[in-house]
Amino acid sequence: MKKGTMIMLGVVLCLIVFLTFNRKTEDASPTPPPSGEPAGQNGKIINVQNERQALYAFVKTRMTGPFGVFTNFKETDETGEAATGHEVLSESASLQMREDARSKRKEEFARHWALARQTFDLKRGFSYRYSPKQQKKYPLNAAVDDLRVIRALAEAAKAFDEPAYAKEAEKYGKRFYETNVKDGKLYDFYDETYGITNKFVTLCYIDLRTIGMLPVPDASRQALLDNMKSLIAKGYLSDAFPFYETRFDYEKNAYTSEGINMVESLLTVLHLAEAGEPAPASIRYIKEHVKAGTLYGRYTKEGTPATQVQSTAIYAITAMIGSEIGDASLYQDSIQRMNAYQVKDEGSPLNGGFGDVASGQAYSFDNLMALLAYTY
Repeated sequence: MKKGTMIMLGVVLCLIVFLTFNRKTEDASPTPPPSGEPAGQNGKIINVQNERQALYAFVKTRMTGPFGVFTNFKETDETGEAATGHEVLSESASLQMREDARSKRKEEFARHWALARQTFDLKRGFSYRYSPKQQKKYPLNAAVDDLRVIRALAEAAKAFDEPAYAKEAEKYGKRFYETNVKDGKLYDFYDETYGITNKFVTLCYIDLRTIGMLPVPDASRQALLDNMKSLIAKGYLSDAFPFYETRFDYEKNAYTSEGINMVESLLTVLHLAEAGEPAPASIRYIKEHVKAGTLYGRYTKEGTPATQVQSTAIYAITAMIGSEIGDASLYQDSIQRMNAYQVKDEGSPLNGGFGDVASGQAYSFDNLMALLAYTY
């Protein structure tokens, strides 16, 4: 199969700027997902239980260590500038928590949340990365991941009728606003060592639904939402290639993109869909290219593919978009495209997961996004 998307959104973007900017493995026997279909209505339309259960078992027994889900199945010495190997990410923890909440897996959620707090919680945010081998908790958060933790807590409060989770969502929402929002603007990360943010926002970090949950005065929250929606809208490329610039630099008052990463742009479309405001041209393009199986990992700003590589996460995100806009056919087409990448070889250590058998690489983002997509 083609290689998975090698993007850990809470990792690489922070490092680009910042540098210019296992206890024994959890219970080895897999706990199967709860009986019945996934939580989302679209997941009930098609039979994904076998694929979902195989993936769940792979993540739990092969991709999980004492601190959470490995960044990559293939182990490294964890000395690189970007997270590798059996390092763990707050991105992964937050995705896993959302999947637990949406699957109504109460005990699993409680355990994963306790582990996430232990592994990532700092005084002013959640560390985006922890290296077990280096015993290093990085003093940076990533806005997109902190927002996802907050949303997971809110979803768990509703799913499990647990007011304590709602209180924690409020607590961490207030903290997030104090560190990652200034003058009605969202910033990618907060550096706890120096007490500063970066100078830009990455558009796919703008999680509009969760921003709308932040426990701040209505006027402040609405100003932030309005500013961020405007910033996304002005970063729209064209109806011919209906996606978005990568980031906006507040100091330079300019957008910058090193090509267009499709996972990032699709996440922006998903956030707009969750807010009920996706661009119609984006949905048309996505539907056409999902049907044809021609969504690629990178493009020029004019819309020319810069690679032929596709990924699990691309189709997981388009499935979520389909669910959010009530398009069952887009959801089903996306899941079918995604499932084509699942390893189905009992002799392979990657069996049930999404990865590249030849290289032994399997990335947390691909696998957890796929697992989450099954719940929509």
